[in-house]
Amino acid sequence: MTGPIFVSRLVRLPLLDGDGHGMGRVEDVVAVPSGRDPARVLGLVATVERRRIFLNEARLGSIDPTGVRLRSGTIDVQPFRQRPGEKLAGADIVGTRVGDDYIVDTAIEESTRTGFWFVVAVALGGRGPLRRRSTRVVEWSDVATHFDAGPEYAEVAELRNMHQSDVAERIRSLPHAKRRRLAELMEDDRLADLLEELPEDEQIRLIQGLDLERAAHVLEEMEPDDAVDLLGELSEPERQRLLEAMGPEDSTPLRRLLAYAEDTAGGLMTPEPVVLGGSATVAEALATVREPDLPVELAAQVFVVQPPTSTPTGRFIGTVPFQRLLREAPATRLEDCAHHDPEPVPPELPLRDVAERLAAYDALAVPVCDGGQRLVGAVTVDDVLDHVLPSDWRRQRRRHATIEGA
Repeated sequence: MTGPIFVSRLVRLPLLDGDGHGMGRVEDVVAVPSGRDPARVLGLVATVERRRIFLNEARLGSIDPTGVRLRSGTIDVQPFRQRPGEKLAGADIVGTRVGDDYIVDTAIEESTRTGFWFVVAVALGGRGPLRRRSTRVVEWSDVATHFDAGPEYAEVAELRNMHQSDVAERIRSLPHAKRRRLAELMEDDRLADLLEELPEDEQIRLIQGLDLERAAHVLEEMEPDDAVDLLGELSEPERQRLLEAMGPEDSTPLRRLLAYAEDTAGGLMTPEPVVLGGSATVAEALATVREPDLPVELAAQVFVVQPPTSTPTGRFIGTVPFQRLLREAPATRLEDCAHHDPEPVPPELPLRDVAERLAAYDALAVPVCDGGQRLVGAVTVDDVLDHVLPSDWRRQRRRHATIEGA
């Protein structure tokens, strides 16, 4: 479905897993107004097995008249709890009086630039049985002042439009109390991005300032290797409480990573590279790496394995770089164009040796395989750089940039 989608048509649609099987029904849309800009959609409220739960926007796949399909079938069934500043499109926004009219519906649309969803318009009309005859649609900016949440939310909205490294610099310049308050108001995915840019001591202070459920959700949004680095700095009781609060599909890979020493390939790797079976085609691989949420360093190559394709996978076959995908015919099977350079490294390989392997092959990532030649993850160049550069390298880079620009 393309173009704006009115929430009245979305509500009560079936909620489908990645294979199209029914899981529940959509109840409402959760959004955060941010001044005159379109309100960011955080996710959906849905009823699953008689529970009213929250579905993060990042889990949403396609929306069409048959239902809302998720990117994967695994969901967090914790009860939905509305946070300050959040608005339900149906329960809170619909019914608001605007001049002589009332908001009778809201429309959401996916951004072609960012892949995020926003409330972009509302339908205004009267009340009573004849309201539909005089309905008119206006942009969100025309009614945004009716949902002004105050200066703190305006500041969060401003941060949302900044690069995460700039957000980190802004946050670090604030007093601790203000820093903690803004962290509480940020969306989970943006807070996860921020934590990945901060030194570990500041990550710890922010994550410890959140309630257990919120902290677990933020960790789920972080890249697995970054989440493991943060968990590794916490005490054992804190670490176990957070892992137990996370969904099994998110906590299990983290537990595996925590079993490896920090300065080894296993401790550096991400357990979620792009992995496809050997029978998949080049066209399928290109569609996979086109996902907007996929980090650039992971989209640069596809790792080809025998089933299963979730780590630890079946036997590792090889890799296909993105440029090779562009040169192959769409129907070509990946097992027919995969090659073995760079060769896989064992999880126990020390950091220095991993760095040398990446440099020797001019590679952006190197596969990590266990003794049975099963792919367990991949180490990317940025993973290595984060560990070999000084812990305050971001602060030094910013300082040098300021001096040069003076």
